[in-house]
Amino acid sequence: MSRISYRMIAWLLVFFLSLSSVACSSFIFEGDVPVTMSDGVVLPVNIARPADDGKYPVILLRTPYGKPGEDNGDMKSYAQAGYVMVVQDCRGTGKAGGEWEPFLHDPQDGLETQAWIAEQPWCDGRIGLSGGSYVGWTQWASLPGARPEVRCAVPVVPFAECYPDLAYQGGAFQLALLMGWGAMMGGAGLTEESAQEAFRYLPLNTFGNQFKKPVPYLNAWVEHADPSGDYWRLRGINGRYSEIEAAVLNIGGWYDIFSKPVLDLCTRVRQESTSEFARKNQHVVVGPWAHGVGARKVGALDFGADAETKIHKLQFDWFEHWLKDKDTGVEAWPPCRIFVMGENRWRNENEWPLARTVYTPFYLHSSGSANTRSGDGTLSKELPSEEAADRFVYDPENPVPTAGGNNLFGAPAGPFDQSALEERADVLVYTSEVLEEALEVTGPVHMILHAASSAPDTDFTAKLLDVHPDGKAYNLCDGIVRARFRRGMDQELFLTPGEAVEMDIDLWVTSNLFLPGHRIRVEISSSNFPRFDRNPNSGLPFGTDTVLHPAEQTVFHDSLRPSHILLPVIPR
Repeated sequence: MSRISYRMIAWLLVFFLSLSSVACSSFIFEGDVPVTMSDGVVLPVNIARPADDGKYPVILLRTPYGKPGEDNGDMKSYAQAGYVMVVQDCRGTGKAGGEWEPFLHDPQDGLETQAWIAEQPWCDGRIGLSGGSYVGWTQWASLPGARPEVRCAVPVVPFAECYPDLAYQGGAFQLALLMGWGAMMGGAGLTEESAQEAFRYLPLNTFGNQFKKPVPYLNAWVEHADPSGDYWRLRGINGRYSEIEAAVLNIGGWYDIFSKPVLDLCTRVRQESTSEFARKNQHVVVGPWAHGVGARKVGALDFGADAETKIHKLQFDWFEHWLKDKDTGVEAWPPCRIFVMGENRWRNENEWPLARTVYTPFYLHSSGSANTRSGDGTLSKELPSEEAADRFVYDPENPVPTAGGNNLFGAPAGPFDQSALEERADVLVYTSEVLEEALEVTGPVHMILHAASSAPDTDFTAKLLDVHPDGKAYNLCDGIVRARFRRGMDQELFLTPGEAVEMDIDLWVTSNLFLPGHRIRVEISSSNFPRFDRNPNSGLPFGTDTVLHPAEQTVFHDSLRPSHILLPVIPR
């Protein structure tokens, strides 16, 4: 088994969320109980339940990673705590029948499994959903139109729309995440070492053919770069937030691959659900974590003892309240509980984004030599006047490497010192003066960039960093835009070489207190590899390139083209 596989399995254990053991008592375990879907495919379940003939609330977990067995701590603990726990192999995985086609069947299979559970003699009419990552997806996938028995869910690091949450960001393909995870799940035998070479494979639309065991759906993800049509519609909830009626506890992290969706999902339900109950009972917890939640040290930074969180306790309290009517304080929980990095403390909020946000532009400045951290790039609230543009060459054969951030495969996750990357001439660096007072940035971050290229299509990237007094620059959030999709994925607008255009780069979300003595920094470049695929700069249909071309990039910051990062500043 590859190192990636072991890492994934170790990570999954976090999301089977062990509960503290109670005194030993007997329980009934039933293995591989057949559950037949409407198309005849059998998806077996393991069941752990109290050792009597009573009716109990049910916790359902649907997973593609192999369902836990009788000796699993959760199965025992939940059964001993008075629940029935049902775990199911997703279609085409484990002992389940059918074909493994990620995301496609989970909405319907989830709904049909809910219906099966509701008819069982041990179900008391209340169902809760549990699990993380893909298992968070299987929850959200079956929440719109869910059975009335589904009272609550606890999706950990989840997503709900495969195209924007998982596959394409700003028009660029999330290469390492999709191809790394997808190849592993397809049995391609990808290792940590072989992945780095595999990520350079061209053309991308045949990426899945390079392995001894081909993985066809990897090619399909590239071939369906257009979000319209049925392909991605069948792999998401398609904005059906109005149909969600369950209480949801979303848990995520600022450095998680789904940092933005984990917040936006609950916000959308609060705004759009036709159920007053659901609107009132959406709760989200976001810590300083990557895809594994609850730790105090993430990447190169230790966020202190307060960052350590007993996720299983949150989950258990949620289930005890909504499935057993116990007063665990859940109804007093705020809609949002966020961890403010920098000062390293938790804070309760009533909404996301925060209503008191002051969106504040910080403008790029230089005399035309912002290349590297030793250049003359600065960042301030002052509008630029007539300033020389900055230039660099983006060579996709030598892309800027991913060094931390919101990753799962191909690069480490979390905050890391970016100083080494800032020595590259293809990285523009803009830094503020040393802060005399603390400045809190909490919310969605956008870079409004005025730029030109010698290519008909190219990428631009942006990164927000906190520069500590010792000079180390730690990444907070980043984003990318594919120039041809700068006005949205529904239209391709190619560049006229040398002509400046305005682009909005979505850096997703963060919460950080820039302390006195620190500085705010922005990096601009054209690659972040292997997190995102390399733009070949050709303008050819996506995924077909076999040759990569360099591009000459220009970034403007003058009175007519005031490039700036828009920071969500929170008054203190």
